[in-house]
Formats: sequence, structure tokens, C-alpha cells
Amino acid sequence: MSTTITIDELAKTPRPVRVVVDAMGGDFAPLNEVQGAFRALEGLGTDVEIVLVGREPDIRKHLANAPDRIKILHTLDIVGMEDEPSSIVKHRKESSLYVGLDLVKQGHADAFVSSGNTGGVMATATMVLGRIPGVSRPTIGSFFPTMTGRPTLLVDVGANVGSKARFLHDFAVMGSVYTELMQGIASPTVGLLNVGEEESKGTDVAKETHMLLKSSPVNFYGNVEGRDILKGTVDIVVCDGFEGNIVLKFAESILGFLKHRFRSFANKGLLQKLLIGAFRPVLKRVLSGMDYQEYGGVPLLGVNGVVIIGHGSGSPLAISNMILKADEMVRKEVNGAIQRKLTIEPVSKGQQ
Repeated sequence: MSTTITIDELAKTPRPVRVVVDAMGGDFAPLNEVQGAFRALEGLGTDVEIVLVGREPDIRKHLANAPDRIKILHTLDIVGMEDEPSSIVKHRKESSLYVGLDLVKQGHADAFVSSGNTGGVMATATMVLGRIPGVSRPTIGSFFPTMTGRPTLLVDVGANVGSKARFLHDFAVMGSVYTELMQGIASPTVGLLNVGEEESKGTDVAKETHMLLKSSPVNFYGNVEGRDILKGTVDIVVCDGFEGNIVLKFAESILGFLKHRFRSFANKGLLQKLLIGAFRPVLKRVLSGMDYQEYGGVPLLGVNGVVIIGHGSGSPLAISNMILKADEMVRKEVNGAIQRKLTIEPVSKGQQ
């Protein structure tokens, strides 16, 4: 049976890998977080422990007959979607969000997973964990399905707005390391999102970034356009968080739009309904790759610890995939590889 544990007890009983889950973060917390943790155990090694941080009475309602590899760390406070990110570190140190991240900082856990307030998770993680040496700004990236069958990683998708060229350079390096280690792609190609393929196109920041990436340790393809993302022209697309978040939110709406069109077609008559019914298994398989829940959450790259951020409405499947991704990032030492890449070949101070 799952046991309640204290921070002192966690410190005294280390495990090879320990993943902390913000059990109070999502829209359907803690139900989906608990079910996601159960589901994740099926794909994790026996040496992995999951710690659910949050209000114990609420968690216990959904945690009957849980294995000992799932622990509960009780906290009283909850960070809501309306909370200002800047106030969490000052005023919400008893929250599941802060306590969970602090466990990683203190070395009592290896990774943190949350479907809570995205801005709050990013800001708190950056302030509590700090940045990996050599990183100018942390970033978040998201995988997009492509025509090639190999997903493309888009960075940044919302962590930074008004990025400098140095930031975009670091996003490219971090995205390359993440894709190489997590996707097994040697020397992944990097494209810079722009309004045209020509080197002279775009803003001053885009032109400066293009120059930096040409001389950087990444496999730079050149400028790419929005249509290249789903085509799979490159493995990684780099952009400012303003543009990236717009692309991400638009892409997330496509699946719902297509489902709406199929339902509308089916409602036109019996024949159309029969056609949709006949092809439903095929359509379901085709569209499954467009469901964000299959990818889980997005990694917060650049902070000094493994952090995975998910959708507030994430299902148990999404939570499970976030936990599995966190475990994989720990084992493949993604952060160590990022630090080595950025400190061995840093951008000169004159270009920062």
C-alpha cells in the first residue's frame, strides 16, 4: 500500500530515480494525476519511485491499493491558474508546486512533473532550480507530427517573448541535444522560423540569429517557413516564444476542427453516417498522432533539473507519458549534455 512520507524520510531513502508529480496542478487533479502515476508504473523500471505532492486526504480518495513505489508527500497549499508566477516563490512555499521543485533542488528527487499553471511552473522552476551553466534563458519545446513520420521539435513555444539572438541560439543547441538523445537522431537539422528562406529575410534579430547559427555547433539548415513544420523539413524549428505559442495553439485546434468536420458530415444523412462509421477505425489511427496527449507534456529545457509541463486538462495517459518522459530525460542525462555543449562552444560576449 502507498505510504505517506516526509521530506526527511525522502532524504534518508534515496532511489536510483525519483519522479515528483504535482498532484494538485491539473484541471482534474488529483484524479488524473493519481491514475497517470498508476499507468506510468507499467512502463517504468522497478527502481523508479513516484512521489505525489499535494493534499493527502484528496489524493487518498483515488489511491486505494497503491503499490509502495507510489508515495504521498502532504502539502496544504495549491497554486491556481489565476496566481501570479512572480508571487509563488515569495508567498506560496507550502504549495505542491514549490515543495515539489524544492525536492529536486535539494537532491531528494530527480524530476518534477506538473499540469498546473504553466507560467507559474516555468517561473518557479527557473527561480528555485536556477539555470544550467551556459544557458542564457530556459525554453520549452513541443513535438509536432510531420509528413515524414518523424516529429519536429518547435522551440520556443511560449517561455520567452522578445528573445534576443543569443537566446534563440541557445534554444537551437538545447533542442538539438534533446532531440538527439530523446529521439535517437544523430546530428538533427535545425531551421530558423522566418518569413522566407533567404538569409536576408526577417527582422534584425532573425538576421543576427541566422549568423550565429551558421557558426554554431548545431546542424543548421537555414531559414524555414511555417509550412515546413508539418512537412518535416527539419528536425528542430527555432523561433521566439510569441510566434511559437501562436503556432502551437493553432496546431492544437486542428484535431478538434477535423473531428467537428467529420461529425458535421455524418449528420447530413444515413449514408454519410455509415461511411464515417466504416472508416472510423482508420480515421482514429490517422488522427492519433495529432493528439498532444500521446506526447505528454513539454520539457522546460535549460533549468538545473528535469521539469515536464503538461496541459491543465491532461488525461491520465498524458500524465503517464509525462512521467515516462521525465524518467527518460534523467537516465539519458540531457541536462549534462546541454551544459557541455553550451560551455565548450559558447557565443562570444559581444554577441550576447
